[in-house]
Amino acid sequence: MNAADLLAALDLPAASRVDRRVPKTLLLEHGAPTPADRRHINERIEELQWVAALKPTTIGVPEYRDVVREYLEIAVLQLTLRGEGGAGRADTATTRLVELVHRAVPYPVILVIEHDQARRGGLSVAHKRWSQSEAGKTVLDGEVITVEWDATSGAVRGPAVAEALALDRQPRTTMHALYQGWMDTLIAIQAAGVTGAFTVAASPEQAADRLAALSECERLDAEIARVRVAAARERQAARQVELNLALKGLEASKTAARARL
Repeated sequence: MNAADLLAALDLPAASRVDRRVPKTLLLEHGAPTPADRRHINERIEELQWVAALKPTTIGVPEYRDVVREYLEIAVLQLTLRGEGGAGRADTATTRLVELVHRAVPYPVILVIEHDQARRGGLSVAHKRWSQSEAGKTVLDGEVITVEWDATSGAVRGPAVAEALALDRQPRTTMHALYQGWMDTLIAIQAAGVTGAFTVAASPEQAADRLAALSECERLDAEIARVRVAAARERQAARQVELNLALKGLEASKTAARARL
């Protein structure tokens, strides 16, 4: 799915549309703490568009307030990037730019990502909370969750995935519950990329466990790759046996983590 497909899947009401260009200075002033960040913003971002403002008055979902955060509005933005990045997975610069957009906007953001000349798209979400060090400022609360689609995305391309992204398929008790619903859907899509089957979590607790299991699978994949290289290079038989046993243990741990998805 490209950016146009993803926006269509969200099925946002016409009353929520803004369709206004956001200047890069927003990121340069509020989201870019390093020279490398500023360079990436200037070189990689083609355009940042404010697509829609989801508010109680535009979508009929009550606002949310507690001591940690307030969700009065969800901003839907489209980030158009220059350059291709990595196929099927965001490259490091893209990952950082996505994070900067989430940091720069004071509201929770649904970020639609477009690159590769519209051949590939992505969606990204991240919770926000009040800063504990600066009054009135918001900071990211937890992981930035990003899913990307391309021609090899397999299980994450089906009609069930597109249907699950629709606004009217999300919880509508509060703006926070609505946003969490989108986050849980993206986590389910990430899990489908591993298991080949897409199912939305039955509860926020299951979604949180899925996210932890995805992180564990990623960590184990890196460790398995490292041990395999070490085993291939090892010439001492006893050490090869030790590494192969370690590899079997890591693969068993990955099977257990994968089962939680």
